Amino acid sequence: MRIDDRVSSLATGAGCDFFGIADLTSARQTMTDQGGLLVQGYAYAISLGIAMPGPIVDQLPNRSNPAVAIAYRHHSYHVINQRLDLLTSRIAGLLQKEGHNALPISASERYDDERICAVFSHKLAAHLAGLGWIGKSCLLITPQLGPRVRWASVLTNALLQSTGHPMPEKCGSCLECVEICPADAFTGQPFHEDEPRSVRYDARKCEEYHATADGSHGFQVCGLCVYVCPYGRKV
Repeated sequence: MRIDDRVSSLATGAGCDFFGIADLTSARQTMTDQGGLLVQGYAYAISLGIAMPGPIVDQLPNRSNPAVAIAYRHHSYHVINQRLDLLTSRIAGLLQKEGHNALPISASERYDDERICAVFSHKLAAHLAGLGWIGKSCLLITPQLGPRVRWASVLTNALLQSTGHPMPEKCGSCLECVEICPADAFTGQPFHEDEPRSVRYDARKCEEYHATADGSHGFQVCGLCVYVCPYGRKV
């Protein structure tokens, strides 16, 4: 069995809902600018996505209710992130045993507090793998579930076959994520790969909103941009 198929089979067997392989040739400078030497030089990214529980996401307008907030934080983030991190570790181990360099990228660990970013963009990998497009919320929008997906990636130099090409943006004139944002963090500008994230999204505003603790359960959750996207709500 080809290494691509073995990796895909492992991901599917572990409950992965989205799987893709991205050719990173066009993104090398972007990768280096964001993650530096750690991610520099990798040729492919394996993109892995797990769907958030729909009934929990649907309750986010009621997130002031501690039961809703705790369920969303626990099941849509902590549990899914753990599942993704275990899967990236297993895939990286498989590739390494076959003699390939492989670097698992955590689902949610931040490494740069100034820029508020991870060492590598999972959204970029999923976009290049043909799994969706980057919306006005700066989230990866899938045709099947909208942004209701958590992502992780494995970088590798194994000779893999790309699963697709960047999907055209399909948000059109929709501004629902922009209008619902309580932090006013989105500008409403569509994604263009040659523009910085700040053209579309003020990460500091989002950060400051989440830092405001809600006394009823000790932390703040939002996720309204995830909730409101028509591509997710149609499900």
